[in-house]
Amino acid sequence: MTAVPLGVPEVPARPVAPRRDSRQIHVGPVAVGGGAPVSVQSMTTTRTSDVGATLQQIAELTASGCQIVRVACPTQDDADALATIARKSQIPVIADIHFQPKYVFAAIEAGCAAVRVNPGNIKQFDDQVKEIARAARDHGTPIRIGVNAGSLDRRLLRKHGKATPEALVESALWEASLFEEHDFRDIKISVKHNDPVVMIEAYRQLAEACDYPLHLGVTEAGPAFQGTIKSAVAFGALLSRGVGDTIRVSLSAPPAEEIKVGIQILESLGLRQRRLEIVSCPSCGRAQVDVYKLAEEVTAGLDGMEVPLRVAVMGCVVNGPGEAREADLGVASGNGKGQIFVKGEVVKTVPESKIVETLIEEAMKLAERTSSADQLS
Repeated sequence: MTAVPLGVPEVPARPVAPRRDSRQIHVGPVAVGGGAPVSVQSMTTTRTSDVGATLQQIAELTASGCQIVRVACPTQDDADALATIARKSQIPVIADIHFQPKYVFAAIEAGCAAVRVNPGNIKQFDDQVKEIARAARDHGTPIRIGVNAGSLDRRLLRKHGKATPEALVESALWEASLFEEHDFRDIKISVKHNDPVVMIEAYRQLAEACDYPLHLGVTEAGPAFQGTIKSAVAFGALLSRGVGDTIRVSLSAPPAEEIKVGIQILESLGLRQRRLEIVSCPSCGRAQVDVYKLAEEVTAGLDGMEVPLRVAVMGCVVNGPGEAREADLGVASGNGKGQIFVKGEVVKTVPESKIVETLIEEAMKLAERTSSADQLS
């Protein structure tokens, strides 16, 4: 009988959809667009002028898997801090500029990896594109044109009545055309809205109208639960069509939570190598153990594991043995005990009180064997 491979699937050889063809830019060492892997970014919540606190938060974001970080620059003190932050950050720093165009030039001079501009709320922005394009070109600094529904140019609001997909796209393409007039195309674009339906349609139209790399985001997505759902729905709809080159999950939550959600979205779509994956049943009247508690404790015990591992935590005999058998590691629970499966084989049966401890022990053994095999290969 031919053996059936079990465990965490590899990233599919064929993605969920062919990636949209786009030009490529580089935000520091991170390639965006042009077939590069979809990157995950976030934004600090500290005052940028507090260099120590900002660098500490960037370090925490880096540890959580963040690849690009954005910092706010609303004041001169913030602008003065950019050079130190950009130099000491472990990941590329993007300066986020609103209202004052002089800070665009300050960020470029400070060595930021890119600058985000919001044309809708920068005074006389269109009149200064030539100078911005020249400075950005001289320093090799990409520009992100970041259009937001909440700060759309008043001319477009009058024309369209509200922040429609068409209005968002028109704003982005107009600003891009101004840079193009000065032969500057080192650009990425975002057209964010708090309604996923509007946001999806805006990006769909934008993807068809230009070849710039696209930064996906649902702006003001909300608290952690609501924002996660909105972002997952919107990003899934677009990424599954090949649209999107870098993402930021906007949550009313600590920035590191945004990174966790973003990474999980990419892993779920097969756009990033999966790491730890917990398969657990939703529980029902058949469950003979507290599945909720078991799943939470196993997840907490294995938090931070980098080795790809699928762990099944199951609570009854209906689907439990099958799911546990098909995972790298699993337990099928019932009658106060649990059968522990490793790579499809039952290795032991333990009391319910020992399930979590045993799963963590077996996971560590698997991780060690995997690491050893990688070193030998």
